Amino acid sequence: QVQLVESGGGSVQPGGSLRLSCAASGSIFSINTMRWYRQAPGKERELVATITSGGKTTYADSVKGRFTVSRENAKNTMFLQMSSLKPEDTAVYYCNADVGDNMSRTFNGWWGQGTQVTVSS
Repeated sequence: QVQLVESGGGSVQPGGSLRLSCAASGSIFSINTMRWYRQAPGKERELVATITSGGKTTYADSVKGRFTVSRENAKNTMFLQMSSLKPEDTAVYYCNADVGDNMSRTFNGWWGQGTQVTVSS
């Protein structure tokens, strides 16, 4: 079994910063692409940022220049540094990863439980 656990969410004023973490644990032999998604109330889940095992990153247009995704492969952990936060960034943030299971040696997608980010004055 594999678990993804997000942390670092909270409440912040507009213009503030937060750093989210996503830690993968369990029977893992490798992790390929990792992703951050978010879902605001009444809206569909949207892709925010991706990072490959080699460190290549992509971002949604709405967060380019404000968010930075990174990872520590040795610790199976991904981060999302969020700066210049806006009220429209308010959402539950989820991590997603393509994880290779030690037992089956196949890759499957796993999700974390989500962490709430609220940007409000």
